[in-house]
This record gives sequence, C-alpha cells and structure tokens, in this order.
Amino acid sequence: MTSGIPKRIIQTDKSRDLPRLAKAVAANLRLLNPNYEYIFFDDGEVEQFIDAEFPGYRPVMDSFVNPIQRYDLFRYLAIYRLGGFYFDTDVLLASPLDDLLQFGCVFPFEHLGVNQFLLEEYGMDWEIGNYAFGAAPGHPFLHAIIKNCVRAQRQPEWAEAMLKSIPRMFRNERRVLTTTGPVLVSRTLAEYPNARHEVNVLFPEDVRDRNSWYCFGTHGVHLQVGAWRRREGVIRRVLHRTWETRRRNTLLKASFERGGKRALNFKASLTAGACSPWYSRALPRAVMGNLIRSRQLPVSSHGQDGAI
Repeated sequence: MTSGIPKRIIQTDKSRDLPRLAKAVAANLRLLNPNYEYIFFDDGEVEQFIDAEFPGYRPVMDSFVNPIQRYDLFRYLAIYRLGGFYFDTDVLLASPLDDLLQFGCVFPFEHLGVNQFLLEEYGMDWEIGNYAFGAAPGHPFLHAIIKNCVRAQRQPEWAEAMLKSIPRMFRNERRVLTTTGPVLVSRTLAEYPNARHEVNVLFPEDVRDRNSWYCFGTHGVHLQVGAWRRREGVIRRVLHRTWETRRRNTLLKASFERGGKRALNFKASLTAGACSPWYSRALPRAVMGNLIRSRQLPVSSHGQDGAI
C-alpha cells in the first residue's frame, strides 16, 4: 500500500493575479499549515506540467470543451504525481491538516445526491467532492479516476449513462460533473474494489445535516463560488432550479429515512437477492409509480457496471 500524504498543498487558477477571495484562501491555507510546501500552477504552468510529466494525456486535455474539465484532470494528475492536498481557490480551512497525513487518500463527503445512475447501479444516494482532496503519490484510486476521465472522452456513452434521467435542456452543465467532476469521482469510488481499505471519506456525524454538506470534513468549507458555471437566462434558471428542487426534495425524503450514517459498502445495496432498489421500499407505491413515469426514478435494471 502507498504511504501517507506528504506535506504539500497544490492550487491552480488562470493566473497568479488572483481575485481577493482566492488570495485570502491561499493565505489561509499557508498560515494554518506553515510547514507544508505550497505549489501554485497558472495556466501556462499547467500546460508545462502536462507536457513534461504526462505527455500521453495531451490529446485528452486538448479534447475538452469546457476549461474546468482541464483543471479537473490536472488536479488528479498533479496529486497522483506529487502527492499532497489539492484545494480549489474557494475552500476555506478552519484547522490544520496534520491529522489527515496518516491516510493514503482522503476525499470529502459532498452532499446527499439525486443522481439516478448512482442510485440505480450502486444504491449510492450521496456523492464525494473534488474541490478538496489529498493522496499519497501514485495512489491507485487517483489512477482509477484518471482512467475514467479518459474513458469518458473516448467512450461518451459510458458518461452519458449518468445523464439519462436529466432533462436534455439541463445536461450541458452537468456533463462536466459526469466526465471529470464529482459524479465521475463518486462512480469511480463505487466501482473501486478496495474503496473501504484505501479511501477515507470525511463523513459528517449526520449526513442529513445540510450544514455539513460541501465541507472538507471538520477542516474547512467549500464556498461554492462556481466561477466555471455558465450563466443561464432567467427563465432557464428558474426552470432548472424548480426541477432540481422538486427532484431533490422527493428523493431526500427517502434518503433521510435511511438514517444519518453512510459507509463504503455499495455492493451490499445491489446483491440482496431479488430486492428492488432501496428507494422502492422507502417510497409509497403510488408515489414511486408516478416518479418512474415522470423519469425521476428508474425502472430497475442492472447492466454492466462500466468497470475498466
């Protein structure tokens, strides 16, 4: 097994001329962790790093449509090669990172999710984030994430499966999440055979507590500036939020009934004989039927798991 996480912090942005918030975040990271090496990559340095360390990934990097996809893949490659912690420039820490150095790999619990694919295939009603994480150099889970980022580009249908339950008009933004972002990372975790032994997820005491969502455990909080997201028109934004709120509220009711704890035991949700998915037991029959007809819940059918 790989060693613990080295004392190193990595961040990236377009240039070193950072907005005030990003400057404050960088200062916060360094003040709380004075003995850590701090490395910042601007766009030019990202390109140099890829060409020097991972030239074979140049075609994949150049194939991305959205710039955030390049930043996503870069963060995985940088930590895979160098080891340490990666932080977005809108993650504010509340305490030092020293107690996480003992682990080989740490990722944050992000929120209780509503991704139909994760629910149907793995019984996974939650996601992990990629706005902050840490790993030892060469960690195999990061390697698995990198392989899936490449796979999502080379086999678009593999990634599109995670979008089928989403109305077409809302898919473009979410395509980032399923090709390089947190939905892809969450799927990789669910399919990763040694997850329970090699990946430490920073779960809160109670996953139903919304105040614990978008946090880096007890160490910090993701402010969700979301500069990469495309601006939507007023009507489209209202429609998107209305759809997402209704979907989330319906499925969260079932998630809340599961209790406040989660663990890395995805297969157990799928191998309990001929049992239907957990939400079919948690939701009343009439409600579940309406949701299936409206494509907010899947008709149960477990196919290939997409593992490489």
